[in-house]
Amino acid sequence: MQGRILHLLSQRPSRTGSGVTLDAIVRLAGRAGWSQQAVVGVPESEMNPVLGNLEPSDIHPVFFAGGGRDPDLDFPVPGMSDVMPYSSSVWSQLSDKSLAAYRRTWREHLRQVIESFQPDLIHSNHIWLLSSLVKDIAPKLPAVATCHATGLRQMELCPGLKNEVVRGCRRIDRFCVLREDHLRQLAGTLEIPSERITVTGVGYRDELFYPAANSAPRTGELLYIGKYSAAKGLPWLLDAVEKLAIDHPDLRLHVAGSGAGPEADRLLSRMETMAPVVVRHGQLDQAALADLMRRCDICVLPSFYEGVPLVLVEAAACGCRIVSTALPGVIEQIAPHLGDRLDLVPLPRLAGIDQPVSEDLPRFVDDLVVALGGALDKGRQTSPPDLAHFTWDAVFGRVENIWRELI
Repeated sequence: MQGRILHLLSQRPSRTGSGVTLDAIVRLAGRAGWSQQAVVGVPESEMNPVLGNLEPSDIHPVFFAGGGRDPDLDFPVPGMSDVMPYSSSVWSQLSDKSLAAYRRTWREHLRQVIESFQPDLIHSNHIWLLSSLVKDIAPKLPAVATCHATGLRQMELCPGLKNEVVRGCRRIDRFCVLREDHLRQLAGTLEIPSERITVTGVGYRDELFYPAANSAPRTGELLYIGKYSAAKGLPWLLDAVEKLAIDHPDLRLHVAGSGAGPEADRLLSRMETMAPVVVRHGQLDQAALADLMRRCDICVLPSFYEGVPLVLVEAAACGCRIVSTALPGVIEQIAPHLGDRLDLVPLPRLAGIDQPVSEDLPRFVDDLVVALGGALDKGRQTSPPDLAHFTWDAVFGRVENIWRELI
């Protein structure tokens, strides 16, 4: 046995990008001989959460409100984004009483799990409240935290919690980030040396995401993967698709994802009126998503804010051309590996971290139309790109090196 790792994730592991990352790390660490357990946050209706290849007895949930009668916390799981693909609490709207209960519950739960499991190292996810508690509870244990960028974003949305998060998280020994600019931002925010931070990147499951056996010509199948959210650019993608459909009557936009709340409900209603041009698939597991990617020509990400959007790597591995807003993570981490398989759309000016300036949106829609039209003219990829840098084996190797240095 290599050692004992306790993983922490304060939100639902099966429904988030950070959960996909954690699932992959857990699978590969188990294969490499590490003993692992995990603490996660789930609604009470999700009594038996699944994570990697862990046994149910090795997963220790904190239960939030949602379908049961006796949760540990009487409000829905707070999402690291304000709009999640399921019912969730918004951090900036939680009362002082709820926040106090949140801290108290996690402290008690972590102490019990640590005492029982006796880990050699704790690996937490998100630079936020749960990670900030780790060194209070286990000051002598080595600790690593993965920054998925959403914690940095929440500091802007919840400035009243920033100092608490910074004070607690800067005591963590090492950090993993998705890209170089996150390294610089995290070092500045926590006021720590950059040597404590490693760019581990993101990965994809190459055994699931691969090209179709034959690449028959198609009539124009577009794919959007993500939440029903304005921050993801979905309203303006729908505008662009309406314009494109005039000259491309066989065009289809496949939407894989879901959402909750008034904004998601409005987008859902609009997509229903756009059938059959818009085809909704709901929330898909990774195998079903890979199958859908292999049936599509172009994957489009019109988002205004992301870390490193893994879905673009997965879609490219399945043979899709990519159309994406010119996000820093796309330009820095993904573009060098995709070449002319990627078309970038200029971002509109942003009034907030993910709020576009309204005057720029007509131009943004036109830019989407041009980029998507050009990608349709080019057709599907004829050969897959070299994505060896993005395999989970490569990412896990970078993470495992940190564990070994600390234990």
